[in-house]
Amino acid sequence: MARLRVGVLISGRGSNLEALIAACADPGYPAEIVLVISNRPEAPGLGFAGAAGIPSAVVLHRDRRVFAAEADALLREQRVELICLAGFMRVLETSFVEAWRDRIINIHPSLLPSFRGLNAQRQALAAGVRFAGCTVHFVRPELDCGPIIGQAVVPIRPDDDEARLSARILAVEHRLYPLALRLIAEGRVRIVGDRVEVEGWRAPDLAALSPQETAGEPLASSRGYAIPAARFFGG
Repeated sequence: MARLRVGVLISGRGSNLEALIAACADPGYPAEIVLVISNRPEAPGLGFAGAAGIPSAVVLHRDRRVFAAEADALLREQRVELICLAGFMRVLETSFVEAWRDRIINIHPSLLPSFRGLNAQRQALAAGVRFAGCTVHFVRPELDCGPIIGQAVVPIRPDDDEARLSARILAVEHRLYPLALRLIAEGRVRIVGDRVEVEGWRAPDLAALSPQETAGEPLASSRGYAIPAARFFGG
């Protein structure tokens, strides 16, 4: 079976890249990472690529058009079929996004369309919502927009601050992103209009309340429910 050829764009620590590399290390996984590109030479994520023997490149240009042209050439040279943005902290040139339309995906630490942009976890805490989470979506020129492939929910706890909430969301990101990539590589994902259809998908048979409704337990001690990300696709 031919594996989907994936390029990953990073800017920083590369923890989602590390999760994707770990998934791709399984011979039965239907995708492989063939190139990692960073816009920062000091990005720690480049070390993960080197340790895994994955070719990498640094494209430094601040001009978005120049960056897009160089990145596009590198990706096509490696015959990349799908691009994953993994903590890539630059806005991509519109022509680049359109040239790779429906072939770029991103993970964002909120339940889109809520809390787009930077500091999504801080935005969620400030808004007083009871649940946060993460979203994998196809990329469009507008920031943090595009058809949603999958989401995972993380309850917000009464004692949460931005760091604690971010850490719990990140742990779920590391499960959701490889799952979404696998579904695409298996040909189970189809875009219909502005929505994604996933072959074999089923909604999880559960509900979550926050504050938690538990007999004999004070509401103040409630921590809600964690929802397994894998169940979002019936996996």
